[in-house]
Amino acid sequence: MDFARFPRFPLLCGPTPIEPLTRLNAELGGARIFVKRDDFTGIGAGGNKLRKLEFLLGEALAQAADTVITVGARQSNHARLTAAACARAGLRCELVLPRLVPREDDDYLLNGNILLDELFGAIVHDLPGDADVAGFIAERLAKLSGEVRKVYFCPVGGSSAVGALGYAACAEEIEQQARTLGIAFSCTTLANGSSGTHAGLAAGFAALGKGAGFVKSYAVYSDEAKTRDTTFEKTQETLALLAPDVRVSKDDIHVDGRHRGEGYGIPTQEMVEAVRLMARCEGLLLDPVYSGKAFAGLLHDIRAGHFKPGEAVLFVMTGGVPGLYAYRSAFEG
Repeated sequence: MDFARFPRFPLLCGPTPIEPLTRLNAELGGARIFVKRDDFTGIGAGGNKLRKLEFLLGEALAQAADTVITVGARQSNHARLTAAACARAGLRCELVLPRLVPREDDDYLLNGNILLDELFGAIVHDLPGDADVAGFIAERLAKLSGEVRKVYFCPVGGSSAVGALGYAACAEEIEQQARTLGIAFSCTTLANGSSGTHAGLAAGFAALGKGAGFVKSYAVYSDEAKTRDTTFEKTQETLALLAPDVRVSKDDIHVDGRHRGEGYGIPTQEMVEAVRLMARCEGLLLDPVYSGKAFAGLLHDIRAGHFKPGEAVLFVMTGGVPGLYAYRSAFEG
């Protein structure tokens, strides 16, 4: 795949490692879990959004933008990493953060990602959950344009076709690492919020001839049907940029919505147990909103025998660890 034709601003230090969960696998039995350490990325406390931001900020800089605006929840990992990436690139950053999660405790409102947003120098717009976000952004764009600023709008989660190119490139990276390690993974699993990470991986593996069905995600934002539809649409849009002759069907998009709980950002007991298990067995940290729920889903599938004994399954650790500090109350007791 030719990624050189797309503008790109480097934010990663190189390929992220793939590691076995040796102690946890011994405790579970059955399938073998390996983790793709995309929490282990250079700046801003790490996370999967940096792969997307390499292409998004590349496009912004190619358009001579001096300001980036993006949107997310109060504890958005994407917002935090956009702020950090903009600091690295010398771009002004504005974050529009509606209160989408029904939490009003100080940990959630003042700690975690929101603390880091301000440290990275972002201008934070704190909106109520029922705010007209699109209208607010339109007003900001008009105001900044009047100030003779060149503004680049970065979508929720960085999940445009341009952003998803970061995970199409990651699919190629995974394939190369699997060959080097001599491991034949049966599938790649991950959390699915705004669908760009799944879509990018699906497009990348499809372009490589492995097939989009090599990816399975666990929905954490929208319900299963909506998440699948969004992922399919974004996969097609990414392939239109990267490999327009490659086709995928909706049947190739595998999404499990059973582990989302009551809604986005609302803790579940199985998420808490999954985070604790990973920390206790491997010394690794999952986040409470995305990877914690997704890993709970993967654990459920392994315990239910959905994978054969000894089968190698890859789990993408997407970062978001600062969110743990915002969800302290979920882990009390």
